[in-house]
Amino acid sequence: MVNRNAGAGTRVLIDKLLAGARPPGYSNQPRSHNAVAAAVAQSRADWGVAIEPVAKLYGLAFLPLAPEEYDFLLVEKRHERPAVQAFLAALRDEATRARIRALGMRLPDTNAS
Repeated sequence: MVNRNAGAGTRVLIDKLLAGARPPGYSNQPRSHNAVAAAVAQSRADWGVAIEPVAKLYGLAFLPLAPEEYDFLLVEKRHERPAVQAFLAALRDEATRARIRALGMRLPDTNAS
């Protein structure tokens, strides 16, 4: 196995699924989905947990374990800052949304406000 670093959401899922088991490779803790996929693709590990777009990028098989959601949080007073407005505009832009979907990610039906 190739694990993930402590504190990563993926690591929380792995620890929950392993229920205390510590298979060989458990202490190998890279900090990214790409590093996990590279370890498997390079035969340094038989398996690991990463997101589907990265597995596809490395030509690896993928079995979904659980859905994952990401939220965008901000201090309301900063909502009108140019960088925040640019990010929100990008999230509403259909070309950006199409690129995100092309990576295998699903977007909510609602637009960012």
